[in-house]
Amino acid sequence: MNVLVLGCGLVGRPMALDLANDESFNVTVADINLKNLKKIPASLPIKKMQKDLSNPDQLKSLLKKADIVVNAVPGFMGFNTLKEIIKSKKDVVDIAFFPENPFELDELAKENNVTAIVDCGVAPGMSNLLAGYVNSILDKTETILIYVGGLPVKREYPFEYKAPFSPIDVIEEYTRPARYVENGKLVIRPALSDPELINFDEIGTLEAFNSDGLRTLAETLIVPNMKEKTLRYPGHIEKMKVLRESGFFSKDEIEINGVKIKPIDFTSKLLFPIWELKEGDEEFTVMRIVIEGEKDKKKIRYTYNLLDRHDKITNIHSMARTTGYTATSAVRMLAKGLFDQKGICPPEFIGQKSECVEFMLKELKDRGVMYNQVIEKLG
Repeated sequence: MNVLVLGCGLVGRPMALDLANDESFNVTVADINLKNLKKIPASLPIKKMQKDLSNPDQLKSLLKKADIVVNAVPGFMGFNTLKEIIKSKKDVVDIAFFPENPFELDELAKENNVTAIVDCGVAPGMSNLLAGYVNSILDKTETILIYVGGLPVKREYPFEYKAPFSPIDVIEEYTRPARYVENGKLVIRPALSDPELINFDEIGTLEAFNSDGLRTLAETLIVPNMKEKTLRYPGHIEKMKVLRESGFFSKDEIEINGVKIKPIDFTSKLLFPIWELKEGDEEFTVMRIVIEGEKDKKKIRYTYNLLDRHDKITNIHSMARTTGYTATSAVRMLAKGLFDQKGICPPEFIGQKSECVEFMLKELKDRGVMYNQVIEKLG
């Protein structure tokens, strides 16, 4: 089976490596950046293609021979890339996390008999899958809370942060309005709002803020209270608020000495070298999913905890492991025919099938990514 990975960055490359370990897959990876492609050892059975994935003609030529596609391009080009994949009638696992509504492509995917699993990372991704799973087994779900973050082990002034994925997508977390559900109504709040401090075993205290990570859950599950928050080291929120409110993240052009620039482009040039997660930098991913509801007229709480660290043996970063291996597990699930629903399928749809949930959790566990489940009766 021919698997095409679009994007060879911090997450795309480990996905290609993982899929290449499966003898049933012929893996091709494409990226415009030759430097990224050269990081894949020549000894591995992976075909490397330097292509401009924003060019429709180059993308279409790549898609012709693919059976399953993994879309790992940056968010700003993710929607159009996914659209081209669907038009090519290829099943796809998507981790582009684009800002557009993926259900706009649902009819197109069904017309082309395509299974398009979107938002298939750690969060959104496994957070949605596990929320969908618990929601399917409870008689009534009342609350879903998701807390997630990827952070460096070494805390360095001033930001105490490194970007484990496309840095331009990080800024989106600080600027894109956050949607959540409260008392059955959709509420929109500014990003970085409603800060709270939460303690995590082995990590300590982190601060959480509203971010737009709920995504499809706001549409697909009828749950009166749902919220997703991003985690950072304490103090990070205030620094990002200062930059945002001062206009450093603005996309409106300003003129400096006769030259027009977007402040966000200037800010990006300054921040990205500081935020860049370099080879060997150790980081971790922490997530907590809390789901409360009723089963047999009894209150019950499901909690899933994840703490994953940079793999010193393979030198693969934790966010690449937790995001990328979720996507490659989904590729294997599709290849085995365990999930064949057509149309746009966010991970909560997978969560409705217990055999798929078991498969995904086992695949992740086999790669050292483990979700610890705690079930509590609340009275």
